[in-house]
Amino acid sequence: MAQLDELIHQPLRLKIMAALHAERDADPVEFSRLKTITQATDGNLGSHLTTLEKAGYVEIAKDFVGKRPRTRVALTPVGRKAFRRHVDYLRAVVEGVDGDD
Repeated sequence: MAQLDELIHQPLRLKIMAALHAERDADPVEFSRLKTITQATDGNLGSHLTTLEKAGYVEIAKDFVGKRPRTRVALTPVGRKAFRRHVDYLRAVVEGVDGDD
């Protein structure tokens, strides 16, 4: 049975995971693009990415393009599996709601 994932359940982390999951066949997502998608501030996004990285859900790569720093983020296999389980949990909650009030 699917279970709530407390780390992913937080709204911004759910947006991050959903954005990364949608890009699963592409290259890692650049920090600036993820910031635009999630509408988060630099500090807030960075903090939540650190939490997800510590859990093993995302991988963060830092490098340079010319002299400019670049941060890219991708889901790990563990993160992909956790996200799918959490989505299954949310589906079960939504489908379990009786629409006849």
